Amino acid sequence: MRLSNRNKASVYNFVHTLLLMMVIFGIAAFLLNEYRFHAVDEESYIFLIVPVILLITFHLNGRQIFEYDSDGEALNFKNRNIIPFLDRPLHDEFPKYKLIAYEIVKILFIKRLYITISSRNGGSTILKYEISYLSKKEINDLKLSLNKVVIANKEKND
Repeated sequence: MRLSNRNKASVYNFVHTLLLMMVIFGIAAFLLNEYRFHAVDEESYIFLIVPVILLITFHLNGRQIFEYDSDGEALNFKNRNIIPFLDRPLHDEFPKYKLIAYEIVKILFIKRLYITISSRNGGSTILKYEISYLSKKEINDLKLSLNKVVIANKEKND
């Protein structure tokens, strides 16, 4: 099964550009109000605070583009940001039989996928992916696919 939200990259770019423009216009409005017009008193800080909080929230949600491929004998996970220099993209590929478990953690508006795979020395490794920008349907499809792999691995080991 393949899952990707790469086609939404243009929407995320638009939102990011819009938020940056809001920050720039907020700074301009604040400065104009403080030094020229004096139209708003103490509330002029809202021109700065609201756009900055929105931009920080957008970036705290994590990497926007998530790709998953379970076709064949390997699992492929890719997670990257729409702005290449902000974060290093993640790319992991490993055989299906190494998948032990997975967990999806939701905290407010942030969603993370934790994958536990077996390592060579008999231990396990946890891989983390940011899936905040996936829709509910995409998350359910991801859960369904990962459940199939985990169940198949448990049956092989028993």
